[in-house]
Amino acid sequence: MKRILRLCCLITLALAAFLCFPMKAQDKVVKKVPPRPTVSLDGKTLFHEYCAVCHGPDGKGFGPAASALKTAPTDLTQIARQHNGRFPDEQVTSQLRGGGGIASHGSEDMPVWGPIFSNMNGNLMQAQTRIHALVNYLDSIQAK
Repeated sequence: MKRILRLCCLITLALAAFLCFPMKAQDKVVKKVPPRPTVSLDGKTLFHEYCAVCHGPDGKGFGPAASALKTAPTDLTQIARQHNGRFPDEQVTSQLRGGGGIASHGSEDMPVWGPIFSNMNGNLMQAQTRIHALVNYLDSIQAK
């Protein structure tokens, strides 16, 4: 009888622990793949191809991969608002190229696009054109 009672207690404790501390089915993980080369020089197209997976199609930070990141993606529609209503195009350009001192840029989560665009076809001029197009697109989606 004591053996059955102990077994029931163990089962009850195990069940209580399982219900109180449910195990996650699986933590979300962002599959890291090399960026596909593009021929596009259009900012909106580039944004949707390379940025929207994290920043969302509207740039507000709610892309399909956002919840799996350690740091939530920035709401890119608020850049001008955070700079007294003026879009800091030179600063954004610098960040995209690989400077700017933002910790997430250049991390495993947020790639630096300047070198990536340059390495796509070895053409530095096209890489700069793509970055300029992205900056112009980001300027165009700023909240009013």
